[in-house]
Amino acid sequence: MAGPRTVYATHPRYTEHDFPGHPERADRIRAVWRGLADTGLAARMRARRPAPVEMAAVLAVHTAEYLELLRRISAMHHTTFLDSDTYAGPDALAIALLSAGGVMEAVGAVLDGSADNGLAVTRPPGHHAMPDHAMGFCLLGNVAIAAHHARARHGVERVLIVDYDVHHGNGTEAMFYDDPTVLYVSTHQYPFYPGTGAATDIGTGPGHGFTVNIPLPAGSGDANYAAVFERIVWPVVERFEPQLILVSIGLDAFWADPLADMRLTSSGYSHLASEVMRMARRFCAGRVVFALEGGYDLDALRHGVANVARVLLDEPTIDPLGPAPGSASEPDISGLVALLGSLHGL
Repeated sequence: MAGPRTVYATHPRYTEHDFPGHPERADRIRAVWRGLADTGLAARMRARRPAPVEMAAVLAVHTAEYLELLRRISAMHHTTFLDSDTYAGPDALAIALLSAGGVMEAVGAVLDGSADNGLAVTRPPGHHAMPDHAMGFCLLGNVAIAAHHARARHGVERVLIVDYDVHHGNGTEAMFYDDPTVLYVSTHQYPFYPGTGAATDIGTGPGHGFTVNIPLPAGSGDANYAAVFERIVWPVVERFEPQLILVSIGLDAFWADPLADMRLTSSGYSHLASEVMRMARRFCAGRVVFALEGGYDLDALRHGVANVARVLLDEPTIDPLGPAPGSASEPDISGLVALLGSLHGL
């Protein structure tokens, strides 16, 4: 019996967005490409080279004034910093449109039936990009753009976004905070950059209850993540019954990541991907797309994204990196789980 048809969307121009020495540099995606190629995983997926996303789709979540700013910066011949840590160089807008296009390409293939599931290996990342400005290494809201497009063009009524980057996806949250057709679930280190994502931030107006923030303390690892997926994520997803799942995968909760303080292992990450895959099979005929966000340890990126591909292809995952040194116990999150249960009626 043939395995799943997995679309693999990426583009060689993603390396043109670069600033040597910056954490979000082109070497990140080169490490991912190498991991997928060296293991033969890339050859077992269906490669797609995306086109730039259409401006109309971007304007569904971003302002025209912000896009005009990116257009002007892209016409310059040098790199500009849009805030203290987010850069944009020549052709920044073109590369950002290709990055959003990568997620949309994978989503389109899944929704038109030419693929069962998808992996979008793109950059720059997107979940911090706000409607009217760049933030946190992100220029455009890649996953948010694809989610809106899935509803507007493909008639999807309920989209689940699962974000397990170590940082809260404040941009994605902002774009759907009052929207009951998108369930946004984020696990993130807290308190931490960007300072948002409190458990009590659960949406507003008709979107009340459709934002689920799971702010985990530093030092959380495989056990705490598995616990909140079992106790919080599964129940809210069962109630929502998504028709499409999009995943913002950040490999920066890995124990060796230089920018954060979590203790997830490669095995722990594979468990999260497998749980989302189980949700997709149960609720939406396996329709799920994983899209790359953060992660700044190159080994974690290489092996972590390769394991996501294995999950999508229904192949066994591996853990060549092992656990974090030492034997520190994880923080107690029983109070957090109880609070989230109360806030969300679980």
